[in-house]
Amino acid sequence: MPALRARTGPSSSSARSGLALVSEEAVVEVLENLAFLANASNLVRYLMGFMHYSPLQSATTVTNFMGTAFLLALLGGFLSDAFFTTYTIYIVSAFIEFMGLVILTVQARTPHLMPPPCAAAAKAPCTPVSGARKAMLFAGLYLTALGVGGIKGSLPSHGAEQFDEHAPRGRKARSTFFNYFVFCLSCGALVAVTLAVWVEDNRGWQWGFGISTIAILLSVPVFAAGSGLYRNKVPTGSPLTTIARVLAAAALAHRCRGGAQSASNGAVIDRAPSPTGSTDMKDYCKPGDMMGIAAAAAAATEPAEPSRELAFLNRAVRCHDEDQQPQQNGRRLLACKVQEVEDVKIVLMVLPIFFSTIMLNCCLAQLSTFSVEQAATMDTRVGGLTVPPASLPVFPVTFIILLAPVYDHAIVPFARRVTGTEMGISHLQRIGTGLVLSIVAMAVAAAVEVKRKNVAADAGMLDSPKPLPISFFWIAFQYLFLGSADLFTLAGLLEFFFSEAPSRMRSLATSLSWASLALGYYLSSVLVSIVNSATGRGGHRPWLQGASLNHYHLERFYWVMCVLSTLNYLFFLFWAIRYKYRNAGVIKG
Repeated sequence: MPALRARTGPSSSSARSGLALVSEEAVVEVLENLAFLANASNLVRYLMGFMHYSPLQSATTVTNFMGTAFLLALLGGFLSDAFFTTYTIYIVSAFIEFMGLVILTVQARTPHLMPPPCAAAAKAPCTPVSGARKAMLFAGLYLTALGVGGIKGSLPSHGAEQFDEHAPRGRKARSTFFNYFVFCLSCGALVAVTLAVWVEDNRGWQWGFGISTIAILLSVPVFAAGSGLYRNKVPTGSPLTTIARVLAAAALAHRCRGGAQSASNGAVIDRAPSPTGSTDMKDYCKPGDMMGIAAAAAAATEPAEPSRELAFLNRAVRCHDEDQQPQQNGRRLLACKVQEVEDVKIVLMVLPIFFSTIMLNCCLAQLSTFSVEQAATMDTRVGGLTVPPASLPVFPVTFIILLAPVYDHAIVPFARRVTGTEMGISHLQRIGTGLVLSIVAMAVAAAVEVKRKNVAADAGMLDSPKPLPISFFWIAFQYLFLGSADLFTLAGLLEFFFSEAPSRMRSLATSLSWASLALGYYLSSVLVSIVNSATGRGGHRPWLQGASLNHYHLERFYWVMCVLSTLNYLFFLFWAIRYKYRNAGVIKG
């Protein structure tokens, strides 16, 4: 089934989609991630230095801010599927983020909206921000988080919607899009952790917030440039309602007569991989193309009977006889179509894959916590330049920027020739590769920490605040593996969720990638608490506590992470082996 065409001609869709994704989508994602990370990567210094929060309060505030932003991607994805298009959600979310950044910029440049500066001669502690000033700070932060969540929940799906997934060329181009989506994320992050952080530290936070404000504002006209020709999915109502109705119907259903009885007692058919991933062209439209929608809808087909997988849900398929009695109307409200049941099955079967990525993101959280603290004890000089530890995210970002084109233009074509498959490396193989790299990264991190502590002991500097005689480039090894793991897993997850999920739930499913990131950060904090609680019994000092990092048993914590990551990979492998793809992206081409 061909993709819907724009009114400008039969070839305009493919040409325009390539141009839109290479130019508009790429630039928009660079600007959007720059606007977010320019503040998030250095926000803890602003809260400590200008809002007079303690280190613990600052770290907690930043964690809550970032976690909330990523979790709100689920809201953005839900609204994109249920009531609005991804295009609309992006525009609205960008405006909300812009308003939040304006509030933060105004506060940063207006002295009376900030807490009073600390008196140099006073021995009393600085007074943290409070009252209306605190309310203004949090209004700015969480409006920004709401906007970021909406953008994260809509932009990846919007870009992927532009490709014709019914043709091998379109599916390959969509895979390239997800690779370069992560590439553009990293480009925005690179500018954020270098230029923007330098401006904040040396020219003032009003200029740092100003850079973010301008970046998100510029992204709107760039994104809107393709408004007339974008391909947008038609909202089909709340996917959560469909999921709840199918689950409730399966739990409460009794056998009905006729054709539905065979579905109830398990007489069902095997499901072959669908060449469309359950996507019908009736679900997409372009401006003025409603006739195309009607024609596509007429051609759309629905499976006659449910599949064998998760057979307990097949009880949700009910009779739709017109002569049902009035007293059955309550039960008829739970009547489900076969396609709805199949859609819910897909959602349930991708959830184990989602859960298996949370541990990887927990490992990634170490890049902004303990890894930075490790580097802060080491020699950070590069020639005559001293690199601030807060700029260490440059390492994984740079690795991703270098690896993404190599992966897309060298590794994938080679894999296609070797395997004879359309995608070369399947989505789950990519995710699995990322999980293996995270295991290696934690083992490397533990080994590097052992070496760092040995250097400190040999130099008699266990209690010295001076930099140790060991280069911080040793930390780059764990950044290399974790950065590579992030590229494989994030790009693989985004494409996996988009291509496998039912079309009516695609934005929400894609948002699970960001929710996994948020849960990984939260899990990191929980693991630290659990480890300290478990190792601090019987009068022993907890592993992650001491006068300095040199007295921590951080290497043991990293080994625990390595073991947990290994168990997590086995969990992933169990479900990945049993997973059956719903699209043609992994079959012989």
